[in-house]
Amino acid sequence: MIYHGNRIKLRQDITPQQFEEALECFRDQGRAIPAVKWFILGPEHNSDFDWSAIFALEDVDAYREYLTHPAHVKTERIGIPLMEKFETFDISDTPGPELGAKIAELQKRNYEADPELAKLVSGLASHTGSSAV
Repeated sequence: MIYHGNRIKLRQDITPQQFEEALECFRDQGRAIPAVKWFILGPEHNSDFDWSAIFALEDVDAYREYLTHPAHVKTERIGIPLMEKFETFDISDTPGPELGAKIAELQKRNYEADPELAKLVSGLASHTGSSAV
Protein backbone atom coordinates (compact mmCIF):
# COMPACT_ATOMS: atom_id res chain seq x y z
CA MET A 1 0.00 0.00 0.00
CA ILE A 2 1.20 3.52 -0.80
CA TYR A 3 0.02 6.40 1.36
CA HIS A 4 0.28 9.58 -0.71
CA GLY A 5 0.30 12.71 1.44
CA ASN A 6 -0.34 16.34 0.53
CA ARG A 7 0.51 19.25 2.86
CA ILE A 8 -0.88 22.66 1.96
CA LYS A 9 -0.20 26.21 3.11
CA LEU A 10 -2.87 28.47 1.65
CA ARG A 11 -2.33 31.97 0.30
CA GLN A 12 -3.67 34.70 2.58
CA ASP A 13 -5.77 36.37 -0.12
CA ILE A 14 -8.14 33.52 -1.04
CA THR A 15 -11.87 33.86 -0.47
CA PRO A 16 -13.98 31.51 1.67
CA GLN A 17 -15.70 30.36 -1.53
CA GLN A 18 -12.39 29.45 -3.17
CA PHE A 19 -11.36 27.58 -0.04
CA GLU A 20 -14.61 25.57 0.10
CA GLU A 21 -14.41 24.74 -3.61
CA ALA A 22 -10.85 23.43 -3.21
CA LEU A 23 -11.79 21.32 -0.18
CA GLU A 24 -14.73 19.83 -2.05
CA CYS A 25 -12.40 18.95 -4.95
CA PHE A 26 -10.11 17.08 -2.54
CA ARG A 27 -13.09 15.24 -1.04
CA ASP A 28 -14.41 14.41 -4.49
CA GLN A 29 -11.13 12.91 -5.66
CA GLY A 30 -11.11 10.69 -2.60
CA ARG A 31 -14.66 9.52 -3.35
CA ALA A 32 -14.51 9.40 -7.16
CA ILE A 33 -11.16 7.80 -7.96
CA PRO A 34 -11.56 4.00 -7.88
CA ALA A 35 -7.86 3.52 -7.05
CA VAL A 36 -8.26 5.37 -3.73
CA LYS A 37 -8.89 2.78 -1.01
CA TRP A 38 -9.43 5.41 1.70
CA PHE A 39 -8.54 9.02 2.35
CA ILE A 40 -8.43 11.61 5.08
CA LEU A 41 -8.55 15.39 4.71
CA GLY A 42 -8.27 17.84 7.56
CA PRO A 43 -6.52 20.80 9.12
CA GLU A 44 -2.98 20.37 10.41
CA HIS A 45 -2.31 21.36 13.99
CA ASN A 46 0.87 22.92 15.37
CA SER A 47 2.38 23.13 11.90
CA ASP A 48 3.36 25.66 9.26
CA PHE A 49 0.84 23.95 6.94
CA ASP A 50 -2.90 24.62 7.02
CA TRP A 51 -4.39 21.41 5.61
CA SER A 52 -3.32 17.89 4.71
CA ALA A 53 -4.75 14.98 2.80
CA ILE A 54 -3.61 11.37 2.60
CA PHE A 55 -4.81 8.96 -0.10
CA ALA A 56 -4.24 5.21 0.26
CA LEU A 57 -3.34 3.54 -3.04
CA GLU A 58 -2.83 -0.19 -3.55
CA ASP A 59 0.30 -0.02 -5.74
CA VAL A 60 2.12 1.88 -8.48
CA ASP A 61 -0.64 1.16 -11.02
CA ALA A 62 -3.20 2.65 -8.63
CA TYR A 63 -0.90 5.65 -8.14
CA ARG A 64 -0.81 6.16 -11.92
CA GLU A 65 -4.62 5.97 -12.08
CA TYR A 66 -4.88 8.48 -9.23
CA LEU A 67 -2.51 10.98 -10.91
CA THR A 68 -4.31 10.94 -14.24
CA HIS A 69 -7.93 10.70 -13.08
CA PRO A 70 -10.07 13.74 -14.05
CA ALA A 71 -11.04 14.36 -10.41
CA HIS A 72 -7.36 14.68 -9.45
CA VAL A 73 -6.63 16.91 -12.43
CA LYS A 74 -9.55 19.16 -11.44
CA THR A 75 -8.23 19.43 -7.87
CA GLU A 76 -4.82 20.46 -9.18
CA ARG A 77 -6.25 23.14 -11.46
CA ILE A 78 -8.45 24.62 -8.73
CA GLY A 79 -6.25 24.04 -5.69
CA ILE A 80 -2.69 24.82 -6.76
CA PRO A 81 -3.37 28.49 -7.58
CA LEU A 82 -4.65 28.91 -3.99
CA MET A 83 -1.47 27.57 -2.39
CA GLU A 84 1.54 29.38 -1.07
CA LYS A 85 3.40 26.21 -0.18
CA PHE A 86 2.82 22.58 -1.20
CA GLU A 87 4.59 19.45 -0.04
CA THR A 88 3.91 15.85 -0.96
CA PHE A 89 5.27 12.63 0.46
CA ASP A 90 4.76 8.91 0.04
CA ILE A 91 4.90 6.23 2.73
CA SER A 92 4.68 2.56 1.90
CA ASP A 93 4.60 -0.75 3.67
CA THR A 94 5.75 -2.41 0.44
CA PRO A 95 9.36 -3.56 0.77
CA GLY A 96 11.95 -2.66 -1.83
CA PRO A 97 14.04 0.40 -2.60
CA GLU A 98 12.76 0.64 -6.19
CA LEU A 99 9.34 2.01 -5.18
CA GLY A 100 10.62 5.56 -4.67
CA ALA A 101 12.18 5.57 -8.15
CA LYS A 102 8.95 4.26 -9.69
CA ILE A 103 6.92 7.00 -7.98
CA ALA A 104 9.40 9.66 -9.10
CA GLU A 105 9.15 8.37 -12.68
CA LEU A 106 5.33 8.48 -12.56
CA GLN A 107 5.43 12.08 -11.34
CA LYS A 108 7.99 13.02 -14.01
CA ARG A 109 5.88 11.50 -16.80
CA ASN A 110 2.79 13.20 -15.40
CA TYR A 111 4.43 16.64 -15.68
CA GLU A 112 5.79 15.88 -19.15
CA ALA A 113 2.30 14.92 -20.31
CA ASP A 114 0.74 18.04 -18.75
CA PRO A 115 2.86 21.18 -19.27
CA GLU A 116 0.09 23.37 -17.81
CA LEU A 117 0.35 21.46 -14.53
CA ALA A 118 4.15 21.74 -14.54
CA LYS A 119 3.80 25.51 -14.99
CA LEU A 120 1.31 25.77 -12.12
CA VAL A 121 3.53 23.96 -9.61
CA SER A 122 6.67 25.75 -10.82
CA GLY A 123 4.96 29.02 -9.91
CA LEU A 124 4.55 28.10 -6.25
CA ALA A 125 6.74 29.82 -3.66
CA SER A 126 7.62 26.38 -2.27
CA HIS A 127 6.95 22.91 -3.68
CA THR A 128 8.78 19.97 -2.21
CA GLY A 129 8.51 16.22 -1.92
CA SER A 130 7.63 13.37 -4.22
CA SER A 131 5.70 15.55 -6.67
CA ALA A 132 8.23 18.40 -6.90
CA VAL A 133 9.06 19.41 -10.45
